[in-house]
Amino acid sequence: MIDRSRKGTVAPTATFRGPDDAPVTLASFRGRPLLVNLWATWCAPCVAEMPTLDALAAKSGETMTVIAVAQDLKGAEVVDPWFQKAGLKALQPYIDPENGLLDAANSALPTSVYYDAEGREIWRVIGAIDWQGKEAAALLAEGVS
Repeated sequence: MIDRSRKGTVAPTATFRGPDDAPVTLASFRGRPLLVNLWATWCAPCVAEMPTLDALAAKSGETMTVIAVAQDLKGAEVVDPWFQKAGLKALQPYIDPENGLLDAANSALPTSVYYDAEGREIWRVIGAIDWQGKEAAALLAEGVS
């Protein structure tokens, strides 16, 4: 489901952890469009879309940033081994064991939120999507200025 009801809303300020375990916020990514995927290792639709999200991250280059933020309560303990086993090439393991981003999104998993370069929401997809498909390509074109 595509939800545009929060278009223009500023990205939440919740702190989560980067691949280096340092605290990070979505504001750290301002300057180019940002696709944030909220997922969990136990969520089958989330896991199913990860290969296409990884391919999108690999080809997005300098045009946008793609991050996947795990909402697993056990954090790196379960997310890091999952990443090693999954063999993803471009995505890095961001974790949000306190579920701050998910709480701010007030949504279910998976949810992907697309922000413009200034950190304002453009749209969100609730549920899994093929990030290599035509629907995703059309949605992502909305964030290109």
